[in-house]
Amino acid sequence: MNRPDFGAPHTALYRAAIDQSVWADGLGFRQVYLAEHHGAEGGYCPSSMVQAASILGATTQILVHLSALVVPMHDPIRLAEDLAVLDLLSDGRLVLTAGMGYRPHEFEMFGKDMAKRLALQTEALDTCAKAWKGEPFEYRGRTVRVTPAPATPGGPKIYMGGSTEKSALRAARKGYQYFPGTPDLFDIYKAEREACGFPPPEQLVTPSASFLYVSDDPERDWPVLAPHIAYAFNTYADWAKERGEGQTRYSAAETVEELKKMPNIKVITPAECVAYARELGNGAQLTFHALLGGLDPEISWRGLRLFEREVLPHLIAAGLAEGPRRAVAA
Repeated sequence: MNRPDFGAPHTALYRAAIDQSVWADGLGFRQVYLAEHHGAEGGYCPSSMVQAASILGATTQILVHLSALVVPMHDPIRLAEDLAVLDLLSDGRLVLTAGMGYRPHEFEMFGKDMAKRLALQTEALDTCAKAWKGEPFEYRGRTVRVTPAPATPGGPKIYMGGSTEKSALRAARKGYQYFPGTPDLFDIYKAEREACGFPPPEQLVTPSASFLYVSDDPERDWPVLAPHIAYAFNTYADWAKERGEGQTRYSAAETVEELKKMPNIKVITPAECVAYARELGNGAQLTFHALLGGLDPEISWRGLRLFEREVLPHLIAAGLAEGPRRAVAA
């Protein structure tokens, strides 16, 4: 939902996010990812749980994955309540990646000490675990109770997000599933988790391109898409400097040619998309960042519909996709 001045208006982007999620739900997509940041110049979504409610209420089977939820920005009790209600609203279709946050101004905005972000995150997640039992418990010296309990026993599944070795070790030692910023961190996590006596984790899903657009004429569409891709990638690359450590999949670029050289950006034909999906195989997820950089929903839909018509049937036939859950209008 982050957009430059030349991007689509937020009203159009939020509405498109709901409509595209309904489309994805009908076609058998597995997850919708929603992110959170605060006080961003481009209006990045600050209320991913509210956005999740709008999507969960309009869909029936697809998971909504809060990735990442910036846990230290939220009151622990209120967080436990809101996530429980979302889990009930969706009948268990909610999962989240817990992030600590890394942008200093966000901590200043909420009056939080960034140096204590790990302690804030740990307290919040521990509080949620106690709250989701539905029984009274002690919290900061007083007895509290969160009701109703979530639909999922023990609460929504939690992944620990991160882009550093420390985050991998932390997730392993707590027994959380892990959603690493880069695949190499998963090996560190898996070894430490085993050493701590936890059962094997979920298999790491191979990431695909950060931005994928299916086009019947890539050379025609690149100049249209490039300003939006560049805005988003340059923004993430700039924000990554605030982290001070860790890795990012986003690199700064100023020209179309620079963007074309990036391996995690794909503007490709239907045939090329089929070949790309075959190359990735069943251990990967094909991801569309469909409204990246405030992309005009009409342009976004053009690529998605082309995928639906000329790529998805081939993936279903090859056993790389399950196929539609219901009929979807063309």
